[in-house]
Amino acid sequence: MNFIQRELGLEILAMANQYPVVTLIGPRQSGKTTLIKQIFPVKPYISLENPDERSFALSDPRAFLERYPQGAILDEIQRVPQLLSYIQGIVDERNIAGMFLLTGSHQLALHEAVSQSLAGRTALLKLMPFSIKELLNAGVNLSLDDYLFHGFYPRVHKNNLNPTKFYRDYVQTYVERDVRQMIHVRDLTVFQHFLKLCAGRIGQIFNSQGLANELGVSHSTIKNWLSVLEASFLIFRLAPYFENFGKRVIKSPKLYFNDVGLACYLLDITSSQQLIRDPLRGHLVENLVVSELVKTQLNQGLEPSLYFYRDSNQNEVDVLYKTGAQLIPIEIKSAKTFNNEFLKGLRYFKNIAQQRCPTGIVIYAGTQEQDIDIFRVLNFKNSAAALATEFKD
Repeated sequence: MNFIQRELGLEILAMANQYPVVTLIGPRQSGKTTLIKQIFPVKPYISLENPDERSFALSDPRAFLERYPQGAILDEIQRVPQLLSYIQGIVDERNIAGMFLLTGSHQLALHEAVSQSLAGRTALLKLMPFSIKELLNAGVNLSLDDYLFHGFYPRVHKNNLNPTKFYRDYVQTYVERDVRQMIHVRDLTVFQHFLKLCAGRIGQIFNSQGLANELGVSHSTIKNWLSVLEASFLIFRLAPYFENFGKRVIKSPKLYFNDVGLACYLLDITSSQQLIRDPLRGHLVENLVVSELVKTQLNQGLEPSLYFYRDSNQNEVDVLYKTGAQLIPIEIKSAKTFNNEFLKGLRYFKNIAQQRCPTGIVIYAGTQEQDIDIFRVLNFKNSAAALATEFKD
């Protein structure tokens, strides 16, 4: 396989020229360590997963950091968050851009520690698994069902791994290591069942009480477990757009997985051929496109400005992209053949948003791309283009 250039690399370099610390977070095995070491090949590298290094850092943080007078790459920094206060003192005294590069896999723990110790001193960036654009640039051009089944974790593609076996090991390692670190679960099989039930709800309004009833646990337990999945970058929630257009709108979020290959594994899908007739294929395609839209903004160093719209009369748009004061509705379809019905939700939203909606986009599995009135029709491989709108405030 060709070398795969990560889009976030340019943003990391830019931030390292402006901040003394760059913190890169994201799911385990998304390529954080590989990318940072490629960008900064002469920086000393220390993994805090290493028991000896972690013990030294915990017992004598000053001596630990004094070994690296020009800074270093500190991998899995959430394992020793106490170091952040000492790093603060060093960078305040030295004032050198790009001195420390930190990586981490636990979103909530790291956010809290960074905000307390390194506020204003670090750029905080997120690296997700590969995007379709990154794979295409490296010559990896798959069918829609193959993208769904394989997912986007680097090792699956670089080492040509069997996706089912990779995600099985990923889940087992995640549950045994991360879940045990973050929460106390008496019966891990219940938590694993919870994971599978979440996969069956992708692209749907999330009902935590219904899930609690099905699992026989409390509503607060579901909320806690959901926060764990979000903190370790397994899932994300897409918020509804609340603005009052004269209709009652849905106020609960929709649930998606950061990697659709993991969702396929949790749904017991063991081949791309099996996807053709799977009843959840449409939801999986929606998940793929929404996660691609999220990656597009994260790879630019931006927080995603994406929502969905649904009112009490079941009028809905899969995704709303908010850019300035404008709202771009995006409809996602798994079909290969375009149908004018695909524009129904876009036309409805244009009618209620008026001038704030200058265009709308359909993303589908077909190859014919076209403009219809003010709307654009794009192939799913060009999902990133949906956010490259020429319309401005």
